[in-house]
Amino acid sequence: MAQKGVQLDRETFSCSICLDLLKDPVTTSCGHNYCMNCIKSHWDEEDYKNIYSCPQCRQTFTPRPVLLKNTMLADLVEELKKTGLQAAPADNCYAGAEDVACDFCTGRKLKAHKSCLMCLMSYCDQHLQPHYDVPQLKKHKLVEPSKKLQENVCSCHDEVMKMFCRTDQQLICYLCLMDEHKGHDTVSAAAERTERQKKLKESRQNIQQRIQDREKDVKLLQQQVEAINLSADKAVEDSEKIFTELIRLLEKRSSDVKQQVRSQQKSEVSRVKELQEKLEQEITELKRKDAELKKLSHTEDHNQFLHNYPSLSPLSQSTSSIDICPLSYLEDVTAAVLEVRDKLQDVLREEWTKVSLTGTEVDVSLPQPEPKTRADFLKYSREITLDPNTAYTHLLLSEGNRKATRMRQQQSYSSHPDRFTGCSQVLSRESLTGRCYWEVERRGVGIRVAVAYKNISRAGSWYECVFGLNDKSWALRCEKNCYSLWYNNVQTLISGPVSSRVGVYLDHSAGILSFYRVSETMTVLHRVQTTFTQPLYAGLQLYYSPGGTAEFCKLK
Repeated sequence: MAQKGVQLDRETFSCSICLDLLKDPVTTSCGHNYCMNCIKSHWDEEDYKNIYSCPQCRQTFTPRPVLLKNTMLADLVEELKKTGLQAAPADNCYAGAEDVACDFCTGRKLKAHKSCLMCLMSYCDQHLQPHYDVPQLKKHKLVEPSKKLQENVCSCHDEVMKMFCRTDQQLICYLCLMDEHKGHDTVSAAAERTERQKKLKESRQNIQQRIQDREKDVKLLQQQVEAINLSADKAVEDSEKIFTELIRLLEKRSSDVKQQVRSQQKSEVSRVKELQEKLEQEITELKRKDAELKKLSHTEDHNQFLHNYPSLSPLSQSTSSIDICPLSYLEDVTAAVLEVRDKLQDVLREEWTKVSLTGTEVDVSLPQPEPKTRADFLKYSREITLDPNTAYTHLLLSEGNRKATRMRQQQSYSSHPDRFTGCSQVLSRESLTGRCYWEVERRGVGIRVAVAYKNISRAGSWYECVFGLNDKSWALRCEKNCYSLWYNNVQTLISGPVSSRVGVYLDHSAGILSFYRVSETMTVLHRVQTTFTQPLYAGLQLYYSPGGTAEFCKLK
């Protein structure tokens, strides 16, 4: 506390211009004290106006006052000097390059403590004191130190801009109000600030409300993540149990079939061996009888021959003729197992769409940005294969069912209800949901690159079956020199050069379907925004000129 008092005495006897202890102190008529040389230097700069002011209270004097040394103050200052407290301010009190400097300090300037919007000057603690003491200065608006005070001065009239022109949306001074802004809608800067402060408050309230809403959304999403994880764990656990049961059932059926086949094998082998033994016994008896007959046939004595002939034992009844039955039973077993396999595959293929759709995507109502570069699109690439059961009979599938070729001769496909019978089309085996990307390479004839619902007609009228001519399919028609988009028999022509490769991007949940020309760069051809009500399937249509091909490209 004592130190604080000494410090106060030191500040009391310091010059407000040089901030050092007073040297040859003088007192102005307004009661403020300065070093003789400091106040003289200050007034020397005001000689050209013939009006002299106090640096602290701004009181003016005319003519220039004649000041005499204040001997009492000088004695007091000398006493203070003996205390050894005439230390310079600490280095961190001085203004650096990034700081706002006091406009009144001479020499090395101190940091400004406040800036005055009325004086358009910045003050350190010492030079700011009059704004707390002088009644006229107390009315001034003090703000945090600012280097932009001159931005408040009108560049035309060198006056403080205290008005705001709503017509031109800019700050102006009073002279501007009488000049180029005459007749405009003007208010004081303070009034405009008050009005905008209200809007600012409303904006902040809106932002804060949105922050609260988003924080609630984040919590909901976190809960959703936890629910998804729990649901996924349960689904995996349940599905593993079900598949284990299914595998056990198949293993049981496999064991039953094996047991039945082995039982039939044992029965048939036993039957055949029993018959074989009878035949071997009959052969032995026949050989013995043949030997007796041979011996009798060589008897030379006629009487002996005739005497022995009746004594020969008669032949036993011959075994019935042997019928070699084909092993149709075993072949039927194999055929039945194959039929079971095919039916099981069909069931899995048909029902797997429902399984895959059970938890396709969680709708969190947050828009997903569409990819921009090909590398971004490839993150969503899908390997797509064609379903032979849907292929038109003049389409040959190859390259692992990724490639379709238009053939002149009819292919040997079996009859199937999913097959297109009236148009040269084929659908993918995979259903498409979520976000997917694929590319199609074509050669030769024109094609249609399409997506369709599975319930699109396979037979019937042209408009019911052909991709793009109904409300169950969307198709990009790729001709030799142009493109066009078809939906529900409405054509949209697309200008620009063509390429042999087309990219397709699907965001099923967002209802986005985009077609791209793929060359050195990707160019969007057409973008569809709709609502998809079912899973989609990729489709191809090849025109009727033989030899043309279309292939789903391998992208990974």
